[in-house]
Amino acid sequence: MAEQSLDKYARRQVPRYTSYPTAPHFNPAFRAETYAGWLSSLDPAEPVSLYLHVPFCKQLCWYCGCNMKLASRAAPIVQYAATLMEEIKLLKRHLPGRMTVSHLHWGGGTPTTLPPDVLARIMEMIRADFDFLDGAELAIESDPRHLSSEMIRRIGHLGFTRASFGVQEFDPKVQAAINRIQPPDMVQTAVEGLRDAGVGGINFDLIYGLPHQTVASLLESIRLSVAMQPDRIAIFGYAHVPWMAKKQRLIDAAALPDTEDRLDQAQAASAALSRSGYVPIGLDHFALPTDAMAAAVRDGTLHRNFQGYTTDQAETLLGLGASSIGRTPWGYVQNISETGAWAKAIDAGTLPAAKGILVSPEDRLRGYVIERLMCFGEADLVAAADRFGAAPDWFLDTVVDSLDTLRADGLIMFEDGVVQVTDIGAPLVRVVASAFDRFFTATKDRHAIAV
Repeated sequence: MAEQSLDKYARRQVPRYTSYPTAPHFNPAFRAETYAGWLSSLDPAEPVSLYLHVPFCKQLCWYCGCNMKLASRAAPIVQYAATLMEEIKLLKRHLPGRMTVSHLHWGGGTPTTLPPDVLARIMEMIRADFDFLDGAELAIESDPRHLSSEMIRRIGHLGFTRASFGVQEFDPKVQAAINRIQPPDMVQTAVEGLRDAGVGGINFDLIYGLPHQTVASLLESIRLSVAMQPDRIAIFGYAHVPWMAKKQRLIDAAALPDTEDRLDQAQAASAALSRSGYVPIGLDHFALPTDAMAAAVRDGTLHRNFQGYTTDQAETLLGLGASSIGRTPWGYVQNISETGAWAKAIDAGTLPAAKGILVSPEDRLRGYVIERLMCFGEADLVAAADRFGAAPDWFLDTVVDSLDTLRADGLIMFEDGVVQVTDIGAPLVRVVASAFDRFFTATKDRHAIAV
């Protein structure tokens, strides 16, 4: 049954569920005025999170599906940063008062393409405009190939508490196939430098399903990674979507592992990380037992947002920068993706919202169930109904047939309104979550495959 179920579902294309509704269902007719109203209605007593997006990289990684721009010169990056500072001012004018920040995350692209002094000016501006909770997490993504000693010192001086590296794979053949050459010593130097600068939290991102990758090469990458003792390791399945990410057309599709090999890699990686003392977190994250994310699993407070799994409890996430996505108590909003159009809107004094969606009471209920499944592998549908004021049998008309199929195929147990993902279903939890997605249709080429 297990092998048949995996074969049946592994290639199904389903969302990653970093939001619900998911970004493809945001409305392009969404108005910036609506977002302005949401911002002005926020409760100043409630903490918020900040996400700042820098879409620039100094080298093209062929596997990447992110919104990024190749920048060999500093001028466009500095100009982007100047516009980002104007967006911070614009956002501040729409807020109801001085807000407190619980989490701050710089993502990209590669935020450390910013000159150190420019990063410092933006952070000083944010600290002048916002308060920070004691113990607030300040995180930044980085590329060890271009991380200078001056930037490392500045990251530490600015109070960043966590840094993330895209390690992906250490095997030279795989690195050449994805155009990302970074030997283990290079990463080790960056890790040691950041720790010496006072950055206590280190994240590694690894990828399975890459061209020429094998179980053996992935396990060696894990061994090398574990030796550096990052607090958190994420292992993502490579999503080959060259119709969306044109740079992926440079990858030899014939060298990609098939579905069975991908599954073998994912399972071998999970087992190796568990043997190394890392605690499984949701679908694809692992953390040392002493890490706050492992504690969030134990006490049931883990969440999921556009940065993946998080300990952040804030209901509001304010997105800044081209293509960034934000969340408020009323709904989601995404900024304009094209940097020129994004800058033009800000220059005109307009919030650069491109699309968004008002979240209905039904969406909140379904999103809560999806998040519980993605974070903890189970969800009490009756308790969820009580939490959101819905009928206790809300799922009978629209979900139960799908759940019966998933139960028959061994992916879940379903009894007394409680869904529990089985060991067979754990790698396919996105498939289980999609049963609760009222927007989802199995549209070919829209999402990454399940494993």
